[in-house]
Amino acid sequence: MNWLKIATVAAIAGWPGIAFAKDAVSCGGAAMLGGAQLNCSHVEPQAPLFCTYSWALHIPAGDQKIVEGSFMLPPGATNVTVYQGSGFDGALSDPIVICRGSK
Repeated sequence: MNWLKIATVAAIAGWPGIAFAKDAVSCGGAAMLGGAQLNCSHVEPQAPLFCTYSWALHIPAGDQKIVEGSFMLPPGATNVTVYQGSGFDGALSDPIVICRGSK
């Protein structure tokens, strides 16, 4: 029985772990004083990136609005405004940005 436990632990220890890739884009957004803005920078400038975003924002009437869109970041682009809108008094969530490289 101990041999089975030793073999199991050895197999698990040799199992390849999960690899996490570094983010290739860094984004930040804020909603205040009636406006909302989302800016992004390309932090691993190897290739252009095609990105999509989704962001839940609060409107003064007490409801929410989901803004969505897409953008292309060329290599080395920094502090690019990818969304700008008005009529919002706060953010209900952080912006969700998903990118993939293009060849």
